[in-house]
Amino acid sequence: MEMILVSLCFTTLLAFFLLKKILQRTATSKANLPPSPWRLPVIGNLHQLSLSPHRSLRSLSRRHGPLMLLHFGSVPVLIVSSADVAHEVMKTHDLKFANRPVGKATVKFLKGGRNLLLSPYGEYWRQMKSLCVLHLLSNKMVRSFEKLREEELNMMMEKVEKASSSSASVNLSETIFNMVNTVVSRVALGKKYSGEKSIANLKKMMRAAMDIATVFPVGDYIPCLAWTDTIRGLDHKLEKMNKSVYEFLENVVREHEEEGGDKEKSDFVDMLLWIQKEKPNGFEIHRQDIKLIIWDIFIAGTTTTSTLLEWTMTELIRRPETMKKLQEDIRTHSRSNNYVTEEETGNMKYLKAVIKEILRIHPPAPILIPRQLSENVKLKGYDIAAGTQVIINAWAIQRDSATWGSDAEEFKPERHLDSALDFQGQNFMYIPFGSGRRLCPGIGFAMALAEVTLANLVNRFIWKVESRTVGDDDQYHLAEAFGVEVCRKFPLIAFPSSL
Repeated sequence: MEMILVSLCFTTLLAFFLLKKILQRTATSKANLPPSPWRLPVIGNLHQLSLSPHRSLRSLSRRHGPLMLLHFGSVPVLIVSSADVAHEVMKTHDLKFANRPVGKATVKFLKGGRNLLLSPYGEYWRQMKSLCVLHLLSNKMVRSFEKLREEELNMMMEKVEKASSSSASVNLSETIFNMVNTVVSRVALGKKYSGEKSIANLKKMMRAAMDIATVFPVGDYIPCLAWTDTIRGLDHKLEKMNKSVYEFLENVVREHEEEGGDKEKSDFVDMLLWIQKEKPNGFEIHRQDIKLIIWDIFIAGTTTTSTLLEWTMTELIRRPETMKKLQEDIRTHSRSNNYVTEEETGNMKYLKAVIKEILRIHPPAPILIPRQLSENVKLKGYDIAAGTQVIINAWAIQRDSATWGSDAEEFKPERHLDSALDFQGQNFMYIPFGSGRRLCPGIGFAMALAEVTLANLVNRFIWKVESRTVGDDDQYHLAEAFGVEVCRKFPLIAFPSSL
């Protein structure tokens, strides 16, 4: 009798699951879904991704269209690879696509997404963004940090000058990263954190965070294989990073608390502590939130700007004629051979064109931070279900020959000289900082440092690299590292010589 009951229960359960699958397939078949490449059981289309997802996704989109539906394991993922589809997502239906996916790293390290980059869209996110813009990223605040940027840039230039005098090489990748990181640290935390030991520890943690970001979280997409994240050490790395980062940030907050956390003080942490205490406009911010906001500033403020400058110097060194044009532009508008000021860079059209072109052809984040659809939507005639993740391939959009012409793959700053394109994401053929509600709020902060740094590096020195064979040279200098922020695979080692 017991065996009969067990058999009946098993048969009923099996029938239920089969019926559920049939009903799901029936519902799916009625929906008008975007084109999709053939996928494998369990893993879906994951096998079709390479170590450079922006490149493999463009290859797939060329076969299946600019609006394409993939499945990463059991998760549907919409791939956007054209300007007009990006307009639909980030303009027409921006509110519905304003959320972020929540994965293992977001839950464990970012406390479910309480930071600015990955926080769900809503009142908390709006208040936090407003806070960061008002007290750190507004034009007024960016201008107030000019003297600080000048001090750190001059220190970097002195090191380059010493290398030039002794005919030594400079690791430009490391040198630029150190300078940018120190500027961000001083702005956010205060001068006492600009010491070599503190900055070295901070850089180590940042690199660890970026390395973890390159590891695919199997459990987020294939729940039945979540145990593999433990086996391959991802869970342990997350716990280790979580401990080291939060210990550092806790020390930062505690030291500022001991000093009194005053609104009138110059650094960002003091301002956050004052807001936590006084609750202006009724906005309540917790200690954990303060730490996450600080961490956002470090990651976003350092990696994007340093990667932008690294690729800029790479392309200029590879193209002496472009470097010469830029030098002429700088010297036309600069009154000194020693230091180019930020006021002077404001009139340098070719300098701005060079940076715009680098952000087009080498966007630091070639795939914009993923979004997640909050409700069903009709997109270009296709039915997209709530919960679908969305990947916008900015790299593919900004190299699309249909909008940029037959020379879309070439580095050509001249294309921006008479162009009205800016960084605000209003023209969807050019979106290096995203668009819509999730547009990066730190554009002004990054551009102020990038422009003055580039102007001084190019104005003071002639740069060369060791020669290689013709084919090997391009492969070496244009090789991309694997990660969320796509920097050079190999560090840029160059020889400066004074003009």
